[in-house]
Amino acid sequence: MKRPLYGLLFLLEAALVLASVDFDVCLQQVRDGNWGLIGATDNNGRQVTNLSEATAITYDLCVVACGSGPVPFDWNIFSQQFSAWLLPYLALVSQLPFGAKSRLDNLVSMLLTLGSPTLAAYSLALTVLNGHYIAERFSHINYPNVRSAVQVLSSLQQSSFQVSTDDSLLASLIVLPENDEWWSELVIWLDYVHTWSISAVASILWVVIAYAFTVVDSFTAPVTYSTLNTNGSAVGSVFLWLLPVVVGWLQISPKCDHDRVRQAIERANKIAYVATPDGEPTLASAVSTRRAISLRRGAGNIQYDAQCTAPIYNYARFLPLSLAVETVYHAFREASERSDDHKPVDSRASWEKSDRNFRVRPENRRGLLSQVGAYVESKPSEFYPQRRRRWGPGVISRFLVAAFIAVTLTWGTIGAAILVAFFTPTRGSFLGLACRSGSYLLYGVCSTLVWVMMATSSALAHYSAFAPSVKGRYLHTRSTRTAGILSIALRRLGKLLAALNATWIILVCLFQFSSFFNRCWCNSSVFYLGKHAYNVIQVAPSDVALLNAPWIGGVVLACGCAIFCLGFVTVLINPVLPCPD
Repeated sequence: MKRPLYGLLFLLEAALVLASVDFDVCLQQVRDGNWGLIGATDNNGRQVTNLSEATAITYDLCVVACGSGPVPFDWNIFSQQFSAWLLPYLALVSQLPFGAKSRLDNLVSMLLTLGSPTLAAYSLALTVLNGHYIAERFSHINYPNVRSAVQVLSSLQQSSFQVSTDDSLLASLIVLPENDEWWSELVIWLDYVHTWSISAVASILWVVIAYAFTVVDSFTAPVTYSTLNTNGSAVGSVFLWLLPVVVGWLQISPKCDHDRVRQAIERANKIAYVATPDGEPTLASAVSTRRAISLRRGAGNIQYDAQCTAPIYNYARFLPLSLAVETVYHAFREASERSDDHKPVDSRASWEKSDRNFRVRPENRRGLLSQVGAYVESKPSEFYPQRRRRWGPGVISRFLVAAFIAVTLTWGTIGAAILVAFFTPTRGSFLGLACRSGSYLLYGVCSTLVWVMMATSSALAHYSAFAPSVKGRYLHTRSTRTAGILSIALRRLGKLLAALNATWIILVCLFQFSSFFNRCWCNSSVFYLGKHAYNVIQVAPSDVALLNAPWIGGVVLACGCAIFCLGFVTVLINPVLPCPD
């Protein structure tokens, strides 16, 4: 059994050796006149009359003289390039925040991040913008617990939570002084961090130092035909988006541990009080199982992504979060305006003046169930009647800003990789789309397409869920059912494309380092140059000098976009909170 297996391995190895190419030998054979005068060119693709001056050959001659296979695999080059360019980024992936209920959801979130840097940057930017929006929205409110409300709502961005106004649940949570402990305790229980650690700092420093060293090395080390086509400068840029994404999440410290968030909500809801018809507040647990703020359970396939607590799914919670924040905001606003007018909850009582210990004295915040509900109820005006809104305010502006940040980071880093590969010989006037630059372009296009599909899916899911309800059950129309079906289809197709794209970019890097792309078809840029395709084999010093400008431009573009996006997160990370009670 072993002899046939050894024989098969020997034949495979021999086939790889026979199929491999040595371009230096091919060029020397062309110079010796073994293949005639047709096909020998200089590095600009011009036909040479003196074969000894040939430094490149046409694609047709390359296939005939050298073969269509790649150059032999060189372990030393592969290991050096892999460890210098790709391995640090793969290690940095482990520092992404996960926290979903299952390992499968965490794996999918990792594939989504690698497969769509656009979606990862979009969710990161949305999280920062949402936190800033919530703080600004509540900034003018002067009512107890408003600071805690901002902290709670910002911390629950990674959770699919719902706000219930039925039976004055939300009104009781905001108005009753007995619920002050609910707000303060929930803030404490949600105040855990997923932030800097020794491993995180080590991974980040590894990426930064490796990138700096290898960039310097790419400009100072001698350039040969082999190293030119296996160099990892483009690979370093194509993954540079991961650095601001990881550092940004570490700064935000998202509350994405599903079990801890669920336990915090459940513990807080055990001490929640509700108003009663006779005026004496009682524990909400003594009345029903419903709470003013609770986590959604069993929302179905349409809201599946929204219930995954990994931060990359914040794109799916963007619209529901905006409406939930508005619901809480309007209740606080009405209570604040009435307290500013010195109107107690119980209209039969007189207003008790505040002192240094209480912004609003507890006596002014107690009343019957109907009085508590009316205290936070908005009164429709003549021109703006009260109605249920489908979209929250400011969602378009936040979407556009987050989209701009995501697209800038994606195409700033991936575009830099395309730029580096684009101007590497063969050159003509440009390299054009070949195996390397075309692979990076495909990665960027798929990344953007995944983001478009997932963002559209989240909007359709929100539209589908926003249907009339009777006794808690939604009455879907034809349009909401269609939106729900399209949402599920787009979400699943987007995840599949992201998984394929993540696998693709890893394979592209391995192909780059293993010389798989170092073949006649790729090196001659056939896809771009067509019948004028040619393969530069002997790189002249003048050619290397011309590479400095696009390579420096690629490094500046990638680093500049990464620093810009990281600066955006840093500036907006800690919004000004309302004054404490």
